[in-house]
Amino acid sequence: MTALGRVRLTRRYVTTDSGGFFPADAVLGTDGYVTAAAQRMAVRAGARDSFARAEVLLRELAGWELDDEVIRRLTHAAAARLSASRTDRTDDRRFAEARGAIEVRIDAGKVNTTTGWRDVKLCVVGKRKPGDSATPEEWSGRVRPAPTARTVVANVEEAGDFAARVRAETDRPGVTTASDVTVLGDGAEWIRNPAAEVLPPAAGVLDVYHAVEHVGAAVKATWGESAEATAHRQAGVLAVVTDGKTGIERWIAEAFGALPAGAGGEEPRSLAAYLGSHPTRLGYAARLASGRSIGSGLIEGSVKQLVNRRMKLTGARGRVEHVGPLVELAAVIDTPDWHDFWTAA
Repeated sequence: MTALGRVRLTRRYVTTDSGGFFPADAVLGTDGYVTAAAQRMAVRAGARDSFARAEVLLRELAGWELDDEVIRRLTHAAAARLSASRTDRTDDRRFAEARGAIEVRIDAGKVNTTTGWRDVKLCVVGKRKPGDSATPEEWSGRVRPAPTARTVVANVEEAGDFAARVRAETDRPGVTTASDVTVLGDGAEWIRNPAAEVLPPAAGVLDVYHAVEHVGAAVKATWGESAEATAHRQAGVLAVVTDGKTGIERWIAEAFGALPAGAGGEEPRSLAAYLGSHPTRLGYAARLASGRSIGSGLIEGSVKQLVNRRMKLTGARGRVEHVGPLVELAAVIDTPDWHDFWTAA
């Protein structure tokens, strides 16, 4: 259990050196330390929302007057313990027994720290069972099965150091040497290069939404916003999802015959060059037919929920060394690992 400094007993509450006070019988053990059950509630609240809002939540739900500074200290201490425990974990049976193909996703989000805005890099390693077979025309409307297992690593650090972190995380459950692994992400070099270094046998997939975004940008820059532009965009998206590099090159060749007056075709050429640099990462149709993932929505959702929602609060600025562990802690809350963390000897 975590000590909160010297404590003194009042009529109903125990007051700490930091100024917090709470019902002694519910929160503190007989030795004056915060009980494990109280820590677990406080940390869950602090990992989900700002420490000030966590204070209000605990007051409303449990009647505790536990100040935000105490919640902050408990939460960061738990995050540090969780992060440090990764290298000591030996039982990866849950991940190994989970059904589905292994998917690795890497991305980053912006956080405001005491040293300015920084990139926090995330890697989500998960397993997911195949869904229903779909055609290229059905790609945007299908519903994918939820992951059967998931683990997240995060930190504010350079790409090379993060690659080493990803390697350690994928080595632990045997992902590095698995025969069926897919790496999904956008076209950024800092994502592609570490992925190729850490998981060289893995199949690579350019996030379909990223590809579609580039098609849409090229169409808008060339045809503006019109019914004609909408038709060109739909045709371009279907071409890349159906036939990958070959399809988008064919669509661009046809598009040049329909360029508006004064248009030089620079944007379609740039699109061809960009997607042409990912020739082996555009195999969407085959993956759709087998019910496999073609988008990186899981990592996008992780950035939204774990970074943007929790870390981008108005006026919030965290210390760099706290960011990664706090993101990892928030990611564990909705997994079986959360219970294991609090009940492990």
